[in-house]
Amino acid sequence: MKWIERLSSFAGKYFALLVIAAAITAFLVPEIFIPINAYVPILLGVVMLGMGMTLKPVDFKLVATRPLPVLLGLVAQFTIMPFTAFMIAYLLQLPPELAAGLVLLGSVPGGTASNVMVYLAKGDLPLSITMTSMSTLLAPIATPALLYLLAGQWLPVNFVDMFTMIVQVIVIPVIAGLLINRFLPKVAAKTSVAMPLVSVLAILAILSAVVAANTGSLIQAGLISFVAVMLHNAAGLALGFIAALAFRLPASQRRAISIEVGMQNSGLGVALATAHFTPLAAIPSVLAAAWHNISGPILATYWSKRPLPPEATSPLNKKRAS
Repeated sequence: MKWIERLSSFAGKYFALLVIAAAITAFLVPEIFIPINAYVPILLGVVMLGMGMTLKPVDFKLVATRPLPVLLGLVAQFTIMPFTAFMIAYLLQLPPELAAGLVLLGSVPGGTASNVMVYLAKGDLPLSITMTSMSTLLAPIATPALLYLLAGQWLPVNFVDMFTMIVQVIVIPVIAGLLINRFLPKVAAKTSVAMPLVSVLAILAILSAVVAANTGSLIQAGLISFVAVMLHNAAGLALGFIAALAFRLPASQRRAISIEVGMQNSGLGVALATAHFTPLAAIPSVLAAAWHNISGPILATYWSKRPLPPEATSPLNKKRAS
């Protein structure tokens, strides 16, 4: 099993490079990866099952014990990102499919990679995990509602169908993973070693499939989409930090909220765009999967070298590890 641990560690460390390599390969030989598109929802469900298996009851304790940072982070998540995406789409005059895809990227919950970045940045890890979990559980309502409000002018949004899909591929797998971790701890312990690697492979397969199906679109709209994604990510990181600063939260929580707001669940964005919009609408989420895993480590490395005051450390960090 140690070789699986080493592979998992390697995949996590070089995830951004693996994403870029997979995207280039899919772009050059798309015919190999196009059939994977039929399995994108299943692959995403596998990723979310792995996330659920890492959750513990203490991850939800902050909602009751320290509600302010959690609520602030969730409000920032579902306001800053979708409305910033809307404004960027207008300012750059993106085509309808790309505009809707960028708003979709801004409307999905936080991604699991953000937890790793918060840990590396010496941020409040329990807060980060709680925000990811809560935003994921809120996604069936929040994501379709935001899309209907902001992206309906570009592409039709079917609230019920999107709600149903998010429940099926996100909420149910997360709850299933949480129940496995709670009632079948031995099974969870045995599979926990391999799940990070399985999740990385599933995400790479999803992204490769979408790139393969959109080679022509990437040539035409790749540059402007990448600029839009970079601006969107930078705005989320900066405005999330400013929001936490405005409420005088400690440094560790400011770092956590900044990263949580700025990094999205791009895999969900890809799956929803492919299923409910057009393949071109998935491009922002595809590009975000690579860029977020470049900007995130850069920011985490910068913050990791700036020590926190002793009182900034979350009291739940030790509890979660036990």
